[in-house]
Amino acid sequence: MRDIDPSAPIFLGIDTGGTYTDAVLWTEQGGPKGTVLAKAKALTTRHDLAEGIRGAARRVLDESGIGHTRIKLVSMSTTLATNALVEGQGGRAGLVMIGFSPADLDRDGLKAALGTDPVVFCEGGHDTHGNGRSLSLSPLERALDEWGETVSGFAVCAYFATRNPAHEKAAAELIRTRTGLPVTMSHELTSKLGGPRRALTTLLNARLVPTIDRLVAATEGFLAEQNIQAPLMVVRGDGALVSAAFARSRPIETILSGPAASLVGARHMTGLDAALISDIGGTTTDVAVLDGGRPRLDPEGATVGQYRTMVEAVAMRTFGLGGDSEVGVEEGGLVSTLTLGPRRVVPLALLGLQHGPLVRDALERQLRAPNPGRLDARFALRTGVPDRLAAGLSASEAKLYGLIALTPIPLDQLLTSNAQTSVLNRLVARGLVHIAGFTPSDAAHVLNRQSNWDRETARLGAELFARRRDGRGGPIAPDAETISARVLATVTRLSAEAMLETAFAEDGQDGRASTAHPLVQRALNKAPGIARVFVTLDRPVVGLGASAPLHYATLSDCLGVPCHVPSDTDVANALGAVVGQVRVSVEAGIAQPQEGVYRLTVGGSVSDHLGEQAAFNAAEAALRALIAKRAEEAGTADAEITIATTVDAATVEGKRTLIAARLVATASGRPRIAS
Repeated sequence: MRDIDPSAPIFLGIDTGGTYTDAVLWTEQGGPKGTVLAKAKALTTRHDLAEGIRGAARRVLDESGIGHTRIKLVSMSTTLATNALVEGQGGRAGLVMIGFSPADLDRDGLKAALGTDPVVFCEGGHDTHGNGRSLSLSPLERALDEWGETVSGFAVCAYFATRNPAHEKAAAELIRTRTGLPVTMSHELTSKLGGPRRALTTLLNARLVPTIDRLVAATEGFLAEQNIQAPLMVVRGDGALVSAAFARSRPIETILSGPAASLVGARHMTGLDAALISDIGGTTTDVAVLDGGRPRLDPEGATVGQYRTMVEAVAMRTFGLGGDSEVGVEEGGLVSTLTLGPRRVVPLALLGLQHGPLVRDALERQLRAPNPGRLDARFALRTGVPDRLAAGLSASEAKLYGLIALTPIPLDQLLTSNAQTSVLNRLVARGLVHIAGFTPSDAAHVLNRQSNWDRETARLGAELFARRRDGRGGPIAPDAETISARVLATVTRLSAEAMLETAFAEDGQDGRASTAHPLVQRALNKAPGIARVFVTLDRPVVGLGASAPLHYATLSDCLGVPCHVPSDTDVANALGAVVGQVRVSVEAGIAQPQEGVYRLTVGGSVSDHLGEQAAFNAAEAALRALIAKRAEEAGTADAEITIATTVDAATVEGKRTLIAARLVATASGRPRIAS
């Protein structure tokens, strides 16, 4: 630190992942890439996110000796929203569909995403030119009386609301007046057409509001405790920074926040312009492509888990594969095949660290049984979220939830029937209950490749898992070490397949089918034969995540390209959170509903203009005013503004006619720092 000016501003980066919360202190001084002054990790505490944030941030402050007054910016990334969607978790939201019919639920996966959440249909909406139909909110009024306190927020989507949002605003005003709960309107999130997918995106946003709200509140609480008076920023899914208040109202935009931050961090650490970047965490592995020094964005909207949203984000493929993935055995085969994920479970080693003899006694009891049980080495415990988030439970769910506490209970003592398994899974999906079980993290502990939790508990769990029966009726492995080595080898193999699937998909192929092709599998297996088959990539891999040095050690052998694991790979997300830029955009549309009349839609308002040039002038003036305000709200005062225009026109018999025009204003700049 001798080359660092003692008056130089210091930036605090925080990443809240599914398992760990990371913190890093960074300054722009000390070289072309700046300097990492300190880094630390703490367990993410889902029941009280402030604990993990406090633990990691205090460690970097204590390690560096930096005075709190020198912290001029705090920026955070998170995988909480991504994990919630992958694991099917989130708050319960009421969906309000205006101008749609129940048949529209069958499109774009909306019905599957809705699940058991309530929905109401109201007459109304607009046509493609923004002309309104008759609006009736009576069904919504009745629904508000019926739903009571069973939802944590609302999602409102009206037909062609991107052309005229008046009916969404009317419904939102009614909901806020009657309930006081947060409301997400679809036109606030996207200007794209496609009602059902817009409704899906809005529904997911409404579910995520409590998750991101808790995260931001926890961080703000820690900063107030420490008297750190600095702006708080959040990384969006496209890698840009926005203010915490901005992110709070649009949490859906933070899906892929952590992975996007890791891409920014990877580019910063390696200087590579072209790479395949794979970030393995506790819950997911996120793979993306770096081209020309920038991550590719998904023009169709981010896909997370089973959901295709309308959120502009990094073109990232997210796989339910991580250090805390649930290890299972594929049923039906004579030879046992291991499965990993997509569900995250609490590793037994971590459970043993936190609850000690209670967990080990249960595992030893199960080992003394003459035959293995299907529920061996598995526990349930509450996540510790506020009781209000348990609203709307069925009788069977409430009864089982009442039997589960903050201390773990073995599943073989909790569940008395097969029917209760599905009830338990619903509680897990609501984010109310954690399942604990055998994971790759436990396998790493057994083999002494990881040592931060309780190795003895991990070993007991591995012994129990090895006793499971294959198709011939014998144990799937002779001992804890053998099964653990197989688990870690499976992580590496599935990681390679995830990277190939991403590469094939980016090349326009069916990624999953191409990777599963027998020739590709032969290449990965390095199978002997007269015909030798090889598969490789055109660019190196950058491995990110605390466990990347473990799981990616032999990856080059699989893919035939170098695999770079930077020295600060364990905090790539937190570093990426502080080296990025604020970037926001606002869109305007111009259409001609009748000859000579040019209808402008921008910022939630609609206006008509008598003349094409007048409409374009009004659009640019409105966009500049809106983008300046949006940039200020997002956290930058010195933004560079650009406006891109796309015009669709037709010429018939020498006469030009405007069909539609789209103007997009973008503002970008470094975030404000404390003076």
